[in-house]
Amino acid sequence: MTNELPPPAQLLQILFGFAASRAIGVTAELRIADLLKEGPKTAEELAQERGVHARSLYRVMRACASIGVFSEDCNKKFSLTPLAEPLLSDAPGSLRAFAEMINCDWQFQTWAELPYSVRTGKPSFEKVFGMSSFDYFWSNEKAGKVFNDAMTSNSSFSSVAVLNAYDFSSFTKLIDIGGGHGFLLATILGKHEKLKGLLYDMPAIVAEAEKLLQQHGVRDRCEIEGGNFFETVPAGGDAYIMKHIIHDWDDEQCITILQNCCNAMAEGSKVLVVEMVVPEGNEPSLSKFLDLQMLQFLPGCERTEKEYIALFDKAGLKVTRIIPTMSPFSIIEGVRK
Repeated sequence: MTNELPPPAQLLQILFGFAASRAIGVTAELRIADLLKEGPKTAEELAQERGVHARSLYRVMRACASIGVFSEDCNKKFSLTPLAEPLLSDAPGSLRAFAEMINCDWQFQTWAELPYSVRTGKPSFEKVFGMSSFDYFWSNEKAGKVFNDAMTSNSSFSSVAVLNAYDFSSFTKLIDIGGGHGFLLATILGKHEKLKGLLYDMPAIVAEAEKLLQQHGVRDRCEIEGGNFFETVPAGGDAYIMKHIIHDWDDEQCITILQNCCNAMAEGSKVLVVEMVVPEGNEPSLSKFLDLQMLQFLPGCERTEKEYIALFDKAGLKVTRIIPTMSPFSIIEGVRK
């Protein structure tokens, strides 16, 4: 005997995956998890605190609880579960902001045009909004904040995974290419007190890094430099790290970035690329769906191990190993050929 559902029923559950994501996104936007931090509450209590319709909120919470995100007891009170705890705003590696971002209106408008990307190979975001996603986030303050908060949320989650998976103790100077406000670099410097760092990104972006580096107590060991990684990369590091950069760009653009790193690297230096690596065949992987996100939002893509090896090779680099982390991300380590 088996309890496995027949294929049509399984497919129906998969087809409603968007509804599960949307329901979780609503609770993230309302910060419901924060209200449950001190203990269980009814939907009526939650609705009163957030100024929303109680019965409708109950229906959303019930749906989330059915998949393990929150739990409902016999008194119709909801509480946190292990799957709901990452929705706490102050949780280590919180995904609350990311859950809100992945359910924004501009996400759904873009995904509605997936057939356009399939037909043309071009980002559907540009069809919908008439500009690149990066330009949109620069020009739209609200969307830009949601996006930046989500990237910070995601960075918190993945940076700890990188720190725990890789030994940075042999390096003297780590250069973070496209490092944003410096969360990853600050996390690594915080653990390795003898290590020095250099944060490199567009001038307008790194201008906002001072406060974060100060908060982490690493500003005195970290230089800040503005520039364009398509043009040049600072020399002087014995390790160069890029997290969530390479997947944004097409092969030609990635080769340019990696070549600039290669040109800046001294003999024995290493380049570390933090990205999801797409498994071959039918193996389930979040990377295969993030790849569809990239198809619609940017010229980039997620890549397989073979594709990363080829990319590094064309940039004058050799992949030495690929290190998995306790997250969907891996660390692709390379050296000059």
